[in-house]
Amino acid sequence: MKKKNPRKGSNITKIEQLLRPVVESMGLIFWDITLLKLGGSYELTVFIDREGAVSIDDCEAVSRALDPILDREDPIDGSYIFYVSSAGIERTLSKNEHFERYIGHEVTVKLYRAENGVKEHSGKLLSHSDTEVSIQIDESVSVFLLSDVASVKLSYTGNI
Repeated sequence: MKKKNPRKGSNITKIEQLLRPVVESMGLIFWDITLLKLGGSYELTVFIDREGAVSIDDCEAVSRALDPILDREDPIDGSYIFYVSSAGIERTLSKNEHFERYIGHEVTVKLYRAENGVKEHSGKLLSHSDTEVSIQIDESVSVFLLSDVASVKLSYTGNI
């Protein structure tokens, strides 16, 4: 089954605006949200974070708080499955605040197409802008256009 772009569409912004305040009022960080088209239905996932570690109880509490809002507002045309998850140790960096928080940390940049025969590049995150991301690989700096980047994920090194 083909998964479509999780950040595409106007619904994602509306849903985030609807749910973010509730998550933050619970003392948690609203990390991200994805809406994937899977065949004839959707998969909506809200990713949360907190200082320390996110527990299964946190995910359950957020799910119970958000579910009635989603039922009442009905922001998705068609059927969907709703999940709440921790952002995870090797979390995806997709927003400016994500990149700013992890400058200096190890990341893996995955490209849509291989560059010099390599599709994944790992190194220290140096900078991020609206158009590019740069990482230090050994002694050199590599700059990637965001239009060429499929994802940037934090790499677990034991020092997060």
